[in-house]
Amino acid sequence: MNNETKRILEAVRDGKISVDEALLQIKTEPFTDIGYAKVDLHRKIRQGMAEVIYGAGKTPEQIIGIARTMIGKGQNTILITRLSSDAAKEIFKDIPLRYEAVARVGIIGTLPEPDGMGKIVVATGGTSDIPVAEEAALTAEVFGNQVLRLYDVGVAGLHRLLAHLEEIMSASVIIAIAGMEGALASVIGGLADCPVIAVPTSVGYGAAFGGVSALLSMLNSCASGVSVVNIDNGFGAGYLASMINHMAAGKEL
Repeated sequence: MNNETKRILEAVRDGKISVDEALLQIKTEPFTDIGYAKVDLHRKIRQGMAEVIYGAGKTPEQIIGIARTMIGKGQNTILITRLSSDAAKEIFKDIPLRYEAVARVGIIGTLPEPDGMGKIVVATGGTSDIPVAEEAALTAEVFGNQVLRLYDVGVAGLHRLLAHLEEIMSASVIIAIAGMEGALASVIGGLADCPVIAVPTSVGYGAAFGGVSALLSMLNSCASGVSVVNIDNGFGAGYLASMINHMAAGKEL
């Protein structure tokens, strides 16, 4: 059962809302058609996490229209990924927004209190991987997770990673982000007792083929429990990590 449905049922149980009010939330139209977009209003009920706006390719006016629809339907926190700084400035004139330039992420509203079962660790091979890592970390935070960042702990200096064994072993999910040959995911996968989500990045010289080398290395990892998302897909990794980190919490009742 996802957290949003659980929240509605708990509110009915605790007398905070009536059965009719709960039914209204569930029966609300599943999407709103605003012409250039059909805004999914039921995603949080279906999946436990509300819709996210993919900013690349959208005009500031389109993003504002989508965001205003989401706000009008009660969404308190909105994540906008792959958002340019110019678009963020235009949106800010209409809607208050926190812009994270490194991750190219915009956040409307406040971050929720963490309610996952544990801690998500985001680790990178190098400093050049931080933009993808920040997209993953901020995504996880927007969806209510405590995040620990371990940056520049790649296998070129393995002692840097081994200095953080306690953090690695106490994580509920680890996101391992690396370019070049992508070996970090296998090393972490061989140390950790939790799921590891590998993110190949497009960082590397010519033979890295824009992240394809790291992708293939991670797909061929000899460590069990390692899954892989697409090249530079920090958002996908953060989203999946949040789903894993909320599974046990969602089964407590």
